[in-house]
Amino acid sequence: MPTIPDDDELELIRRSGVALRMGRLSLSSGTGSYRVKASMARVAKALGVERHEAHVTLTEITTTSHRGRSFRTEVTEVRTIGVNTDRLAELELLAQDVERRGEVTVEHVDAELDRIAKKPPLYPTWLNAMWSALACAAFAFLNGAGPVEILGAMLGAGLGQGLRRTMMHRGFNQFGVSMLAGAVSSLAYLGFVHVLTFTGVNGPHEAGYVAAALFLVPGFPLVTGALDLAKLDFSAGLARLAYALMIFVSAAFAVWAVSILVGLSPDPPQAPDMAPLALEGLRLLASFLGVLGFALMFNGSWRMALVAAAIAAVPNTLRIIAVKDFDWPPQAAACVAACAVGLLAAWVAPRLNVPRITVYVPAVTIMVPGVPAYRSVYYLSQGNTVDALGYGVTAALIVTALAVGLAIARMLTDREWGFEH
Repeated sequence: MPTIPDDDELELIRRSGVALRMGRLSLSSGTGSYRVKASMARVAKALGVERHEAHVTLTEITTTSHRGRSFRTEVTEVRTIGVNTDRLAELELLAQDVERRGEVTVEHVDAELDRIAKKPPLYPTWLNAMWSALACAAFAFLNGAGPVEILGAMLGAGLGQGLRRTMMHRGFNQFGVSMLAGAVSSLAYLGFVHVLTFTGVNGPHEAGYVAAALFLVPGFPLVTGALDLAKLDFSAGLARLAYALMIFVSAAFAVWAVSILVGLSPDPPQAPDMAPLALEGLRLLASFLGVLGFALMFNGSWRMALVAAAIAAVPNTLRIIAVKDFDWPPQAAACVAACAVGLLAAWVAPRLNVPRITVYVPAVTIMVPGVPAYRSVYYLSQGNTVDALGYGVTAALIVTALAVGLAIARMLTDREWGFEH
């Protein structure tokens, strides 16, 4: 005869299940494993669980909850991976609330999780696509594009992101969707430039087509994966970085296929000629708008997006000046800029009661080297291993430097990061 659990064991099952549900929602919203563990631990403690242990990977969570002589081990799997910063903010506020109360009921936490899980996206598909268009247009300018390339990047990124979001919500494979979205965005850009030739607008504008696919650069998993590694969580960090690499390679090969089809190469566009003061002012504006667009594309609220854009605009502009005008190594400038963003986020985010990760990750996404990474895949596919290695190493060093900068900022401002327990 099977053993019938007593009331204490049944209660532990209920409490463990709610804590696990908290972690599942957090993981599916794109946060790092260290934040998933922290949110589950706070809920479990408020529910009366004496000890809560968790192992978190990219798609799986294993937890063990202890209460008295009883313990409960559970496993769950998350198959839908995405980024939803509004949900992350809601979950963080819930974790803060239960921690402040000190003791809550299972029914209360379950009802709050129901509300958060059922909350629809803040923006419809067409508006989400517009945020992507805004971000890529700013990204294009920061990479030296002129007016034609900027408008083309807006059109391509808007169509590509609209297609990606529609197909993702219908459950299509993420890697296939990334390839299709990358091809659509690049073709839309090239079509726009081709139409302009009939109006008398000529020039080597085709080289900016890479900017139209920059919305596919997996900035969120790249940053959170690197931060997981900084916390010595290798299983989650390596899995997250592998996922980001696969998403990027899927998109990059689609862009490469388009370039082969039409006979183009992703050469750098010719930078606009303007006065230095005006150029730096436009770079500052583009940095602000680019981060704003990415933050809103990640389903962030206007408050979170404006905070992220405000704290990223100056550090990113100074990063570009340091590289282009003072010959700083790109990775050194990226590390300093990311550290500045992390310190500003540590000061601003708690005062506005928004999760730090929803601020600093969009803020450094504008610094992720999408163009060099795309060029690396292109030259690798062409058999030009020297150029491919050069661009690839540059991109890898900059991504690593961004993670190091953010990790330094966390160590300086967060006791949990500065000391091992």
